[in-house]
Amino acid sequence: MRILFFGDIVGKIGRKALAAVMPGVRNELHPDVVIVNGENMAHGLGITRKTLEDVLACGVDAVTTGNHIGSKEEFQSILEEHGSRVLRPANYPPAVPGRGVHVIAVGSRSLAIVNLMGRVFMHEILDCPFRTFDALMQTPALAHADAVVVDFHAEATSEKNAFGWHADGRAHAVIGSHTHVPTADAKILPKGCAYLTDAGMVGGRDGVIGVHTEGPLRGFLTQLNGKFEVIESGMAQVNGVVIDIDPAARRATAIQRFDKEVSIG
Repeated sequence: MRILFFGDIVGKIGRKALAAVMPGVRNELHPDVVIVNGENMAHGLGITRKTLEDVLACGVDAVTTGNHIGSKEEFQSILEEHGSRVLRPANYPPAVPGRGVHVIAVGSRSLAIVNLMGRVFMHEILDCPFRTFDALMQTPALAHADAVVVDFHAEATSEKNAFGWHADGRAHAVIGSHTHVPTADAKILPKGCAYLTDAGMVGGRDGVIGVHTEGPLRGFLTQLNGKFEVIESGMAQVNGVVIDIDPAARRATAIQRFDKEVSIG
């Protein structure tokens, strides 16, 4: 079972970059499942119906999210209508619409996709992602799944790293998202869990994590709030990771970064 996971899609340039690379990716890598983190794909914040349609049209099977899921008014109806393909973190309060787990068929096998969010340096007050994962693993959906992949959306690298070890032997892959900065620590943990601290992003290359430099620099230099403008054209970086899982052995067999650049007009 081969899974292709893309980091946070940032704005229109990210959606266009994904569309530009997907045909070649399918021919070259032959993924069985494509997952993206889509919490930034509507001009940097949240999801709209239009942006969701753009991404699904690329052949994406599931969209995970994070702390920006509620940034657009449409988010509640999107989660209610597309809950089988658009996830929100499973450790959000129970009253939040949508769900944090989705199980899809991959041939004769099943893949459970889990969306969780970290708490260190994050503003949201959420349930413990570690204990939430433990509880989810007791449910029939995950207990009977042939493979389990987790998008761990978090700021702190230490929290992500600790969660990978916590899930090793139960999850077959733990991939971090949120920072937009691709990390170089892809590995398979001792009990067979493929791990990467952060997949990176699909967005404008020549700026600060997908936005033009002026706003962030003004903030750092003056401590005043600067307006962040999402990069909409130019060079885009496409960051992700390819994971191979052997469901019979119940472990990952390979993990490799996927990094490309593409010019978007």
